[in-house]
Amino acid sequence: MEQKKPRFRIPAWARNKYIISCILFGAWLLFLDRNNILYQFQLYREVNQLENQKDFYQKEISRDRQTHQELFSSPDKLEKFAREQYMMKKDDEDIYIVPTPPDAKR
Repeated sequence: MEQKKPRFRIPAWARNKYIISCILFGAWLLFLDRNNILYQFQLYREVNQLENQKDFYQKEISRDRQTHQELFSSPDKLEKFAREQYMMKKDDEDIYIVPTPPDAKR
């Protein structure tokens, strides 16, 4: 009797137990491990976001330091700032606030 040849033949490299174990190990590391690719991508995005926030806050700190230095360089500037921003007044003064229309340009 003749033996039938199988239609589909598995290549020799795919039958090697070392290659199969390497492929399974690689799949485990890429998808199933705690530090998989998706988690690493999320961490990368979070690091970028935090670096952007860091840059923003460093700029704000330098701007605030400059404002602080300007305000405390003379009492007149400090008084002007307090009157404009916090609407402070002296005891014998009256303050009238005139609202501007919303469509008015500053």
